[in-house]
Amino acid sequence: MDGFLIGCSGWNYADTPDKGGWTDVFYPNKETRRLRYYSQFFNTAEMDSSFYEKFYSQMTKGTFIGMSRATPEKFQFSIKVPETVTHVKRMDVKKGAITSLEEFLDKISPLRTANKLGAILFQLPPSFTVNDFKNIEQFLDKLPTADGVDYAVEFRHPSWGTEGPWEMLKHYNISAVMTDSPAQENLQFLSEVIVTADHSFIRFHGRNTKGHYWYNYLYSEQELKPWVEKVEQIRKQTKILRIYFNNHYGGKAVINAIQFKEMIGMSLSKEERRVFEHAQTYIA
Repeated sequence: MDGFLIGCSGWNYADTPDKGGWTDVFYPNKETRRLRYYSQFFNTAEMDSSFYEKFYSQMTKGTFIGMSRATPEKFQFSIKVPETVTHVKRMDVKKGAITSLEEFLDKISPLRTANKLGAILFQLPPSFTVNDFKNIEQFLDKLPTADGVDYAVEFRHPSWGTEGPWEMLKHYNISAVMTDSPAQENLQFLSEVIVTADHSFIRFHGRNTKGHYWYNYLYSEQELKPWVEKVEQIRKQTKILRIYFNNHYGGKAVINAIQFKEMIGMSLSKEERRVFEHAQTYIA
């Protein structure tokens, strides 16, 4: 399907499922070259480690050159913006948030050079409410723009569930991230069809309500079904749709991402079917 990308949030989960990793349930063993293996089954991945300063500070342009070389020609990486921009400087241009973003864009530039840059994701902190509207508007107004760069914003507070934010994102051709999250987070408005750009973005976080680990959750087919119709609606209104399963704990994202591929009408290869059935049996 042209313009349709589906994958998981992250891929570098080396541990076994009892520790939340993907070895044995998806990766054959700990020696498996994970990104190369992962990219045999998915055409995109979301990189979340770039958000955390302790990981991001260790990354160089070489990190992204290596990622590009390890993946097929049309593979895409969507990259989460560092916490310095969204959580520390809170997208405040007066605190240098744009400068930090420009440094980030320069670091990941090898992906753009290789035509493997998907969307750049701004995930706002839950404390970032609609009262911060002016901050984000001033920030978006100064965003470095370039052909082929897609931006996406994920709101994490229910106060953003009004028309104003959507109109703002439409103005800048930035996609509002649609999400599937636990009901207790009161983010149900983000599970509606929201198209604010010529590209769209969906993240499945899981629905676990025990502790903070939303992502330790396996969706049932029944829970995913409503999203099939939503995807059909979205694809009629947008050129590119990127979907990521963030319920990564123990390889559950792999199961649901492959399952969802088939639910929206994509044919699974024998190898995809084998991996899917093995993972299902393993987790069961």
